[in-house]
Amino acid sequence: MNADTHSVLLVTKDSKLSSLIGVLLTAPLFETKIVSDFNEARRITSERVYNIILSDYSDGVGLDFATDISDSLSTILLLTPQTLYEEVSYRVEGYGIITVPTPFDQFNFYSTIKTAIAVQYKVQILQSQTTKLKVKMEEIRLVNRAKMLLMQHMAMTEEEAHRYIEKEAMNRGLKKTAVAEEIIRDKSR
Repeated sequence: MNADTHSVLLVTKDSKLSSLIGVLLTAPLFETKIVSDFNEARRITSERVYNIILSDYSDGVGLDFATDISDSLSTILLLTPQTLYEEVSYRVEGYGIITVPTPFDQFNFYSTIKTAIAVQYKVQILQSQTTKLKVKMEEIRLVNRAKMLLMQHMAMTEEEAHRYIEKEAMNRGLKKTAVAEEIIRDKSR
C-alpha cells in the first residue's frame, strides 16, 4: 500500500450512494473503483487486493459478498440499513467485518474510513510478521531434518550435528539453511 494512496472498492447498486461515496473518497488520497454487480466484484477481488472494500447490504446480497471475501487482507465495511444494523453487525463481527449504518453523515463515515485505514496498516504489519515467522519455521524444519540425517548416517549426536551445520555454514560463508539443504540432498540419495 502506497502511504499516500488507499485503494477502495465500492460495491453497490445504489447510484445515489456511489455518487456520495465517490465524492468523499477522491484522489489523490483514495483510488476508488465503483462496481454495481456483486459477481463482478467477486471476480475483481480474486484478481486484486484492495485496502478497503465497501459493500452495500443490498437486500442481503452484499452481506453474502462481504462474508465470502472476509478471508482477504482487505478491511471490509458493510453498509447496512439502520433498521438491520444490530442484527447484521452481530452476524458479521466474527468475520472481522465492520458494519456502517446507512444513511450516514459524512463526518462519521469519513471517520470510519480513517479507522479502516488504521486497521489496514495493522493488517499489513501482522501479515509481514506472519511471513517472517513462516520463513523462520521453514528454516528450523530444514536444519532439524539435516541434523536428523547426520545423526542417522554419520552417528552424530544432536549437538554434534548442530555444531557441524553451524561450522560448515561459517567456514563456507553460507546460511545454515543452504548447508542443511545440501546435507538433505546428499544424504537422501
